[in-house]
Amino acid sequence: MDLGLKGKIAMVGGASKGLGYSVARALAAEGAAVSIASRDGDAIRRAAETICRETGSRVFAIAADLSGADAIAHWHAATEKEFGGIDLLFANTGGPPAGAALSFDDKAWQAAFDLLLMSVIRTVRLVVPSMRARGGGAILIGTSSSVKEPVPYLALSNVLRSGVTSLAKTLSVELAPDRIRVNTLIPGRIATDRLRQLDEINAKKGGIAVEDQEQRSATAIPLGRYGAPDEFGRVGAFLLSDAASYMTGAAIQVDGGLIKGLL
Repeated sequence: MDLGLKGKIAMVGGASKGLGYSVARALAAEGAAVSIASRDGDAIRRAAETICRETGSRVFAIAADLSGADAIAHWHAATEKEFGGIDLLFANTGGPPAGAALSFDDKAWQAAFDLLLMSVIRTVRLVVPSMRARGGGAILIGTSSSVKEPVPYLALSNVLRSGVTSLAKTLSVELAPDRIRVNTLIPGRIATDRLRQLDEINAKKGGIAVEDQEQRSATAIPLGRYGAPDEFGRVGAFLLSDAASYMTGAAIQVDGGLIKGLL
């Protein structure tokens, strides 16, 4: 299937590794030019070099802390200068610290708000004019399985990512007349550094080895294993592509059957 991504220009956040990297790589493999950002300058440059070498597509990298408005504005302006416009956005950042709701002070809640919710609002606000001028576009926002089943000890993510899902649904209606689609992508247990960190936290709490924690978690997944980042990335590329042209306002899960709810 031709996803219709050749010649498209995409911005992908949090792309030095993990889920953001997997989506950026999948887009580039389909012929899109990709602008990637991460707060770690060395890591994002290495990611760009690898994706460019493996796919032959144009990849532009910039160091940016996406929890800050100025950094997002700089990334957007640099992308516009480099490529001349934007067709696609994967709004994605790293996750906030783990912990119980009442263990966090106001500063921690504000930081999570800026990282997870305001980063999306700020980036979308900037890219929409270009998408409108180019006749449409697609926005995909990475969330978490916590939007359907709150995860113990991930209070910040549970609360803020639910707000992101509501934002995405709102935007999908508001931007539909401009032919801009907005969806969210829900990862289950995808084998990334972030998941490894969470497994280490849970293993320590349970007094067991990390490997035992991983096995315990995998047995709760109907497919019996963690997902590979590339499996997530390919779904992301599809949702951003013309092949998904009649999909908007949807929350799609890539979780091996982990989430048990009907909707």
